Amino acid sequence: MKTLIRDVTILTMNDEAPFVGDILIDEERITNIQAEVIADADEVIKATGMVAMPGLINAHQHTPMSLLRGFSDDLKLMDWLDKKMLPAEARMTPEDIYWGAKLSMAEMIRSGTTTFADMYIHMNEVAFAAEEVGMRASLTRGLVFLADDGGKRMGEALDLINRWTGKAEGRITTMLGPHSPYTCPKEPFKEVIALAEKLKMPIHTHLAETKEEVIKIREKYNQTPAEFLYNIGLFERTHALLAHSVHLNSHDIGLLKGMKGGVSHNPVSNLKLGCGIAPVLDMIEQGITVGLGTDGAGSATTVDMFEEIKAATWLQKLDHGDPTRLPASQALLMATRESAKLLNIHDEVGTLEIGKKADIILIDIRKPHLQPIHHIESLMAYSVNGGDVDTTIVNGKTLMRGRQLLTIDEEELFKQVSCRSKRITEGV
Repeated sequence: MKTLIRDVTILTMNDEAPFVGDILIDEERITNIQAEVIADADEVIKATGMVAMPGLINAHQHTPMSLLRGFSDDLKLMDWLDKKMLPAEARMTPEDIYWGAKLSMAEMIRSGTTTFADMYIHMNEVAFAAEEVGMRASLTRGLVFLADDGGKRMGEALDLINRWTGKAEGRITTMLGPHSPYTCPKEPFKEVIALAEKLKMPIHTHLAETKEEVIKIREKYNQTPAEFLYNIGLFERTHALLAHSVHLNSHDIGLLKGMKGGVSHNPVSNLKLGCGIAPVLDMIEQGITVGLGTDGAGSATTVDMFEEIKAATWLQKLDHGDPTRLPASQALLMATRESAKLLNIHDEVGTLEIGKKADIILIDIRKPHLQPIHHIESLMAYSVNGGDVDTTIVNGKTLMRGRQLLTIDEEELFKQVSCRSKRITEGV
């Protein structure tokens, strides 16, 4: 099937100025993109007054946590985790995971996210949801080694990799997921790295999200969390996606320099939990790839990536006392091209260009808060919100048109999450 998007302002995120033109999609790929495309098409989308850009890529998510949105707000981190999140999560069934993941996917599609990286439990259910809904996903079974589970978690991680890598028309990729330095002792972590190297599999982990984590690792190993990962060989042996990386000193950042992969900056979650401001510009200046993620809705409340774009740039301007820091164009790159690099799928998505997968969003800018138009990049970074996304296309398939979801029954979704969320949180 051929789809032609006509008369749209195109933001390729590939180091070229925005221009008005057409985009031709043949099956799952972009086959032409220029000022005017002459071609027969099965479907023509007239996009006058809209902006086309690559679908946003959420580099760190916990999709089923949407069931816990607003359940434990305004608490200190450890109270939020120990008194609310962990007890509620312990009640989640595989079916709850499926519906919670689907709720996050509905929100992501509605707000222009086409790809996400996820780490959680019961990840087969997340994979089933992604397959049905049509999103692109990098999936990871989180591995915690503080208690002996007889290899159950590792078995589930390998099952996920074997069952889902390359499935759903190639939309699903997988990673290995040792949760963090403070939940994975040195020897098990090293074993996971060796396995990742053998399987040529990326690793997705948390790093230095909180001051408490830094203190724990210092007390146990006399190292910072980054030094811990460096000394066990993570940065040199495999591609790694490091979530958060808030509490890094200059020496830590030097250890990350030259690594394969990079850091998912999750500013809204870090702000809401009072974790701190990640040294994003210091990392970028060292050549470290920094993308954007939302974290789970249990902490961030929203998984609208446009909110992350705003928060990321505002925080760096504030932290450095300099409004020129992290300009709009760079923040948009973090949410598209740079996040694609983190997921190791930048050869397929992250920019709009011939030969790449057709993961495209159309943003309706015929609205008071998006007029007048002086600089498209500034408009996208500072003024657009998820509700301005009109159309979301993944792998050449339209998942939302005119703000209507085409692959999710919202009425059934809301019914399911309402009863399930009440059962999970009652009495906690």
